[in-house]
Amino acid sequence: MKKISLSFFASAMVSLCTFAQNITFNQDIFNKFIEMRVGDGKKPVYWYCYGEVYSYPDGKLLSRMEGIDAANLIPVSKDSVIQLNRKIFVYTDAQTNQVLKEYNGQKVTHIEYPYQKITYVLQGDKMATYVEQGSGERITKMGPGYKTLARQIGDSYVFTSPVFLDWDTPRGKYEAYENYDFYYFPKKTKLQHRYQLSWVRYGDLPPFFGQGKKGIIQLVCYRVDSFDKIPEPIRSHIRNEATLWLAPPKNLEEIAQLQKGK
Repeated sequence: MKKISLSFFASAMVSLCTFAQNITFNQDIFNKFIEMRVGDGKKPVYWYCYGEVYSYPDGKLLSRMEGIDAANLIPVSKDSVIQLNRKIFVYTDAQTNQVLKEYNGQKVTHIEYPYQKITYVLQGDKMATYVEQGSGERITKMGPGYKTLARQIGDSYVFTSPVFLDWDTPRGKYEAYENYDFYYFPKKTKLQHRYQLSWVRYGDLPPFFGQGKKGIIQLVCYRVDSFDKIPEPIRSHIRNEATLWLAPPKNLEEIAQLQKGK
């Protein structure tokens, strides 16, 4: 095996830093983000995610997590689009990777969003984001948010979206921090998955892990263009127990019905 000196890695890091830079949004960068995140509107896209759940601050592995985000695109104008998506994430056994039904004798409730309506708008050199979710009296609307950052590394791009959650709910205060790093690689790289995502969350864990416990969830994700390309066991779980998540919402009329709780 050929040896590689430390000086090689040092020079590579210097080269990377030379080409890594913050950039502002323009029409081309906006279009690249939309293409990556939600496709071209001709067919749905699916983000498959896999990762771990840890207790904080001790770092104990509590479970693994697997899930998908299914999305459709609705064009509005050249600088505005609507993303209709729904997502489901299930807690799985840390050893067997089977979907958990119970944890320490308590029923496990998985993360299920019947829909999200997200609007992206190019405004000058920034991208504004508006989010709607929930139903009935519990509809939540957020935005505009301007925290998405664009960075260029050579001819690849990283889009970073930090999310700071601070809500009053019937159960009390809900606070959490989430960070999304979307990775856009050009066609010439010939990667099997050109669009990738790293996601991390810090906040309260579900009560079945222990009342009042804080935790870290970290996921790595990639985009596929059909439901059949989603790996197991989440694919079978959705087909057998969560059929709503076989596809994203079709249109705004479906969103309106879901917002009414139907």
